Amino acid sequence: MTFVIGEACIKCKLTDCVEVCPVDCFYEGPNMLVIHPDECIDCALCEPECPVDAIYSEDELPEDQEEFLELNAELADIWPNITEAKDPPSDEAEWREVANKRELLER
Repeated sequence: MTFVIGEACIKCKLTDCVEVCPVDCFYEGPNMLVIHPDECIDCALCEPECPVDAIYSEDELPEDQEEFLELNAELADIWPNITEAKDPPSDEAEWREVANKRELLER
């Protein structure tokens, strides 16, 4: 089982979740984070830390977020690991409530 970062993270990329991860399974892309499914130990520490509720347990992943399970695995293999919190993007507050951001994902 793994945790999955979904669409709400796109353009927000808040890193509150990163520092609580005991196994450093977060990876950083240009405008979102992902979780490596083979490294995640299903501890659930990251989920409550996400200010935009973008993190889901794999078994509670909403239907409209299912593609992010595969995307997290794919992108975690190519993006660099992140282990410390960073300042959020300057415009993240503008994106917190925006839905349907999938097409804005930068690889």
